[in-house]
Amino acid sequence: MATIHKNLSDYDKNTIPNAKDFRFGIVVSEWNDTITEGLYKGAYNALIENGALPENIIRWNVPGSFELIYGAKKIQEQGVNAVITIGSVIQGETKHFDFVCEGVTQGVKDLNVLHDTPVIFCVLTDNNIQQSIDRSGGKHGNKGTEAAIAAIKMATLRAL
Repeated sequence: MATIHKNLSDYDKNTIPNAKDFRFGIVVSEWNDTITEGLYKGAYNALIENGALPENIIRWNVPGSFELIYGAKKIQEQGVNAVITIGSVIQGETKHFDFVCEGVTQGVKDLNVLHDTPVIFCVLTDNNIQQSIDRSGGKHGNKGTEAAIAAIKMATLRAL
């Protein structure tokens, strides 16, 4: 397991560019909201800790992870420098998990290829709820924090 003995929230703040001049869009799935709210808090706090201004962080909610693609596409039109998509898909008894995970992954990839605003993939695709808890503020830290750091770095790259 890639995250065993690793806290996803660990990063060297001295190596992160200041985010004060950037605007960020965060699109959050309402499905599995206890998980996605934890991821959002991790992302939001990391952006603020690295200089982003609260008024430069736009949050939009969408019903589920599959809808993150459309939400990200629309929030790109709001003049943001980077978008973070936050979702949680937990394995069930049917193939629905596979279709949603594949669709969201490909959709976010397509947005990155087709548009100039980077879209960060922060969608947990876990086998069970405990894995999601562990990665949204639990023993493995917070994948939302990691996504925010990626968004800052990609916004900086975009500005070059």
